[in-house]
Amino acid sequence: MTHAMLKGSNVPLKATTVRAVLRWTPGQGVPDVDASALLLGPDGRVRSDEDFVFYNQPRHPSGKVWRLGKKRSADGLTDTIQADLAGVESGVGQILLVASADGVTFDRVRALSILLYDAAVTDGEPLATFDIRPETGEETALICGELYRRGTGWKFRALGEGYSNGLKGLATDFGISVDEAEEAAAHAPEPTPSLSQPLPPEQPTTAVPQQPPASYGYPANLPTYGYGYPDAARATAAAPAREFRMPPQGPQFIGR
Repeated sequence: MTHAMLKGSNVPLKATTVRAVLRWTPGQGVPDVDASALLLGPDGRVRSDEDFVFYNQPRHPSGKVWRLGKKRSADGLTDTIQADLAGVESGVGQILLVASADGVTFDRVRALSILLYDAAVTDGEPLATFDIRPETGEETALICGELYRRGTGWKFRALGEGYSNGLKGLATDFGISVDEAEEAAAHAPEPTPSLSQPLPPEQPTTAVPQQPPASYGYPANLPTYGYGYPDAARATAAAPAREFRMPPQGPQFIGR
């Protein structure tokens, strides 16, 4: 049975490995969307910069959370995060599922939704779906939902809360420390992926190789629109001094 989620609602999960699929409808003027995940400790912050799974750090060192990449399906374009909940370290209490649009506002993204699947079931129906409607339309990053521990199990909550300062502002808010000295170089867009099998795809059998990151800086204290989380000023003041360089965001297609 598929649960159609409303903002703020939650559902318990029996599946031990889940696949969170971001889906949107492409078109002229529609920005590309990237899926990311942040693994949070008991204090609601990342334990280190390695707890940030995104387009240039696609696999967590534990091997339990990873980014599968983009596909074109009959219903649109997708980008996917998979998590082995049974194997996630006990120090992780939440996994935020994030969408970002490379500095373009989400009022230009059409039919954005997140679908949660049991990764062990081939061609199964989604466990839950959530149609994401930005509150202001000016958001450039969104916390679409979260996987969180409840007792000995896990639950999924639909959020849809936005940030006007993009993936960099969101990452800073949850404890990622970044270098402010350099700006990102411009990058050319990649071509649209060719048609492929609809999700959910098979789980990859080998680790995705990491690439050396380019770097750019982003400010530590920008306004955010959060969902009950600390603002960037408080988060930055509490964060230990770490350096993390994030490359330019852009399309990361697979299956071309």
